[in-house]
Parts: sequence; structure tokens; C-alpha cells
Amino acid sequence: MPTHKNINPVDYPVPPFVEQPQPMPGLASKMIPVPDHGEKSYRGSGRLAGRKALITGGDSGIGRAVAIAYAREGADVAIGYLPEEEPDAVEVIRLIEAEGRKAVALPGDIRSEAFCQQLVKEAAEKLGGLDILVNNAGRQQYNESIRTLSTEDFDATFKTNVYAMFWITKAALEYLPRGASIINTSSVQAYKPSEILLDYAQTKASIVAFTKALAKQLGKEGIRVNAVAPGPYWTVLQSSGGQPQEKVKEFGASAPLGRPGQPAEIAPLYVTMASVESSYTSGQVWCSDGGTGTL
Repeated sequence: MPTHKNINPVDYPVPPFVEQPQPMPGLASKMIPVPDHGEKSYRGSGRLAGRKALITGGDSGIGRAVAIAYAREGADVAIGYLPEEEPDAVEVIRLIEAEGRKAVALPGDIRSEAFCQQLVKEAAEKLGGLDILVNNAGRQQYNESIRTLSTEDFDATFKTNVYAMFWITKAALEYLPRGASIINTSSVQAYKPSEILLDYAQTKASIVAFTKALAKQLGKEGIRVNAVAPGPYWTVLQSSGGQPQEKVKEFGASAPLGRPGQPAEIAPLYVTMASVESSYTSGQVWCSDGGTGTL
């Protein structure tokens, strides 16, 4: 009889998890367990050698995993993040520089159009160009009812998830050359919205439409536009108000794989979308949801 061996190098945590509320935006370093962003596991192979990337929300979660992966694939990386996330961002900058790549830290609030324009300008100037843009930063705060969802919160979610993507992408077009890649982070919420994420789900559906329409606009310029739609991933977005604590404790349990994904497990999709190997892929939304098959 053949002997079956576990080929997964990491046995990732499964629920139940402990309650761990944090004030928004939260810090990945305070999560239990701390997410795997690929700090020790990701191995590069030069797929993005010489490239220059700007990643929003690059301090933690999926953005952090993508920043680490890009650096290990040979890219110089600028990360945008909120000033409150500085402790996490410092670690990411150190990890990028450990690969011998240029790292640029750009703190600020992307709900400001002026900051979004400055973010892109500084990234391009300090990196010496820009050819990959990852619009990843997001705001997710659950609310049980439309009756209690305030205009202020609704506006903050749309400003962070939709307006900022528009402002940053528009500004980046001044620098992105033929062959550049834009990658947006959507969500399975765009297709299977949760009742407590009314505003968040709307923004993630908007990102899908934005991605597909912009891919058609920019195709003639040789600029590709794609999106990734994560399912339940273990990031600080969840524990800092993205989900009620009772849902955090069982987060990812309903996925066929029985657990949430770790950021390190989705970073390779962003690498593939950015690489020249995907030169005929544009206007696509790639899902990673632990087996549910949302898309």
C-alpha cells in the first residue's frame, strides 16, 4: 500500500480562536495566532526582477504578504499605510531591505485625494519609476442593520475602498509604462455578501466592475488590470471590527478546508498577475476561498 505524506510544509491554525478585539485599524503583531505573511516561508525566483511596485495597505495582512513576496521576487517596493500602523510597517520595511531591495514607507490616509496623489508621486520618485500598482488597502466594519449604518461610516468605507482606488490609479497612469500591471483587491463579498457587511460588500463589487472596465480602457496602452477576490483570510481587518468576536472565534470554519487562509497563501496570485508570464491576462478576477468555489 502507498504511504501518503503531508506535502504542505505548514500546518496552519484552525478555529476555534480566542476573542481578540482591537481598535481599528489594529496591528497584525497583536493577533493570536500571528498571521503568516511568508516571513519565513516565501521563496522567490526572480519573477519580478527590476520591477517597482506600490502596495497600499502594505503593513499587514494580504498587502504585507505581497510586499514580502515582491521583494523576494526582485522588486523594489513602496508601501502605503495609516500612521497608526507604523509598528507593523517598520517590520515590513526591514524585511524588504533584508532582500537587498529598496523599500519606501509612505504613511497617510488615502481617504484624502491630495494624499493619494502625493503617495503615487513619492513612490515613483523614490523608487525611480513605477510599473506595478496594488490597490489593496481596505476598510471593513460590520454593522447589523442599515438602520444603524451611519452616513459617516458608509462614506469612510467607500472613500477607503473605492474613491482611493480611483484616485491612486488615476495618478499612477502618469508613470505606468506599457507592460505595467494594476492589481486590485476585491473579495468574495462582491458575489456572496454577508448581511452584516452591507457597505463593504458594495465596495468590493464596485472594485470588480472598475477592474473589468479599466482593463478595456487600458488594453490599447498595454497596461493590464486584474483583481484578486480573497475569501476568509486571517488578517487584522477581521479582529479590529471587521467581524463580531463570536465570528472571529470560528473564522474560516465553514470553508471546505476548515480554516481561514493565511496571507502567505494568496501572495503568489499577486506575483503571477504582476509577472510577464501573465502578459495576456487582463480584466480577470481570481478567487482564493478555501474551496467554497464562489467564482
